[in-house]
Amino acid sequence: MMGWSDRHCRYFHRLMSARALLYTEMVAASALVRGGALHLLDFDAAEQPVAVQLGGADPRELAEATRLCVARGYGEVNLNVGCPSDRVQSGAFGAVLMKDPGLVSECVAAMREASQGAEITVKCRIGVDDQEPREALPTFLEAIQAAGVERVIIHARKAWLQGLSPKENREVPPLDYPLVREMKAAFAALHVALNGGIASLAEARAHLAAGLDGVMIGRAAYHDPAAILLGADREIFGERKAQKTPHRVVREMLPYIERHLAAGGRLHEVTRHMLGLFAGRPGARAWRRILSEGATRKGAEPEVLLEALAQVIEGERAEADG
Repeated sequence: MMGWSDRHCRYFHRLMSARALLYTEMVAASALVRGGALHLLDFDAAEQPVAVQLGGADPRELAEATRLCVARGYGEVNLNVGCPSDRVQSGAFGAVLMKDPGLVSECVAAMREASQGAEITVKCRIGVDDQEPREALPTFLEAIQAAGVERVIIHARKAWLQGLSPKENREVPPLDYPLVREMKAAFAALHVALNGGIASLAEARAHLAAGLDGVMIGRAAYHDPAAILLGADREIFGERKAQKTPHRVVREMLPYIERHLAAGGRLHEVTRHMLGLFAGRPGARAWRRILSEGATRKGAEPEVLLEALAQVIEGERAEADG
């Protein structure tokens, strides 16, 4: 979710679910430690609970990055061992680390020592390239569990580091949900969450009912946030409070947007994450068009958002009138 789940996206998503755990986009440990890019760790207190995801392969650098994250207020630091992008591979981290569980073990051990009590978790694939997942994955899980990791998120696809693009790596390798369930049975003490291809709350509930401890939903929650996040607190966490409407979420975003603009930000930096809010609903096309065109203009104000919402309301009325 690099370039997607930034602080504006997370604030927007938090308005729809108070309970879902949010993750930052992956931040390279080197960018923090050597590049001094501490702004990448910025978040609004309203985003909590939020975890930071790091990319890296040097235990000492990851330990220092973990200290920086904890100092900024993160209670969970997640090591990404699943991203297959060329940029990540060139740095010898991400999914390529599936080939070296010993190094991953060293990394998470160093991170735990530097964590001051914050939780260190791992996100991984079931394997990469010619690895046999039924052999590689349990070996990997044994290594990180021995290093003190208690929670892991498993993307249930193998990653092909040569021959497939990052996009194809999210779609082409077949999903193997049964293998992840087998890993939960084999590593009962490990909190195992499933990732990959989950597109609805109904699917999430089914995986939880099958014995998994958690479900991570990425792109479906981004492209159609109302369908995933507005019902999550009730359907997944059993909350009884009334579910918000997308219209209310738009209005609740206005004070945040006004603060962002007053600080010198631009409207589209926030609204680009809101394009899918009315996906599949009346007025969705007008909503996207107005935000895509109007929010990118220099000096665009929150009124653009209200204009887009008005088009949605008009579309809903037209459909109701039939």
